[in-house]
Amino acid sequence: MKTIINTKYVKNIFATGLMLFATAGVVAQEEEEEKKFSLSGSIDAYYRANLNAGNGIDAQAPGSSFANLPGFALGMANVVAGYEGEKVGFVADLVFGPRGTDAIFASPMYSATGDIVNQLYAYWNVSDAVTLTFGNFNTFLGYEVISPVANFNYSTSYLFSYGPFSHTGLKADFALSDDFSLMLAVMNPTDLTEFNPTGQYAYGVQLGYSGQYANLLMDNGSFEIDYTGGFDLSDDFFLGLNAAYFSGDEEDGIGSFAGVAVYPQLATSENFTIGLRGEYFAETDFFGAIGATDADGDASVLALTLTGSATIGDLIIKPELRLDSASEDATFVNGDGEPISSLSSFVLAAIYSF
Repeated sequence: MKTIINTKYVKNIFATGLMLFATAGVVAQEEEEEKKFSLSGSIDAYYRANLNAGNGIDAQAPGSSFANLPGFALGMANVVAGYEGEKVGFVADLVFGPRGTDAIFASPMYSATGDIVNQLYAYWNVSDAVTLTFGNFNTFLGYEVISPVANFNYSTSYLFSYGPFSHTGLKADFALSDDFSLMLAVMNPTDLTEFNPTGQYAYGVQLGYSGQYANLLMDNGSFEIDYTGGFDLSDDFFLGLNAAYFSGDEEDGIGSFAGVAVYPQLATSENFTIGLRGEYFAETDFFGAIGATDADGDASVLALTLTGSATIGDLIIKPELRLDSASEDATFVNGDGEPISSLSSFVLAAIYSF
């Protein structure tokens, strides 16, 4: 029996197949492009009040960075654009608002140009084991970072605030094995982001092992050594650790500081975690973080920060109680204008990331 083929039907099937193939190709191409280009960021705002001191125009705050304004206040808007190719890519990290301004405070061009660059770098994956990064990038020292999304506590530590924020230069990352990593860097002096007016350079080294990092920064007569790491003690309990020592250039009259901070964090549910930052920080001949009043510029502070973190989709709500107890009576002032050595405060922060 002869089979009669409907050529019109076959043509329709063929045409439909071509359309499906072309559509699949376009979708696949779009998915590939979506993997290469990315846009992310965050916004944050907060409310802050002292519990044992005034909250007016002369309101005080701990001697650490960010979240120091009284009443309802703004953090920053952060927009990060990136391209990730097979071998090369870039990151452009822009910040707007008070937190962003504080983050780039040492930028020599800030007052003239209204600089909003937090990070701006290109990278080259030379091989599976070697990556070169060129440009401006956040520091490799310390446990905390500028973006509030990546920190558990909303207010920041003294160690973070008086370590470097950013570097501009060239760094090389080496994956020595599955567990060991090495980073070497040559950079402008700390926090000089647009150009180097000094003609001098800083050098950095980082050795990593299974999520634990030993860091060294040498910067024209000064140096800082730092350990940053953490351990998952159980599925619900994490312990973060940070310790650092900074020695300034004696010829420039810069003193030293040292400190240690622990970050125990307990997840009580899928959407809520509670954590404590306990930090001891001391300075010598420094006249910096704590406001030492003696002739030697020596002072110390114990800061305890209890933070809750509640997640609602992409929104994070963080209530926080903080107590800073310093060795100097004149560090803070109470509501009557009398010098006191401790300051207790409350912060409620809202952070949205995308």
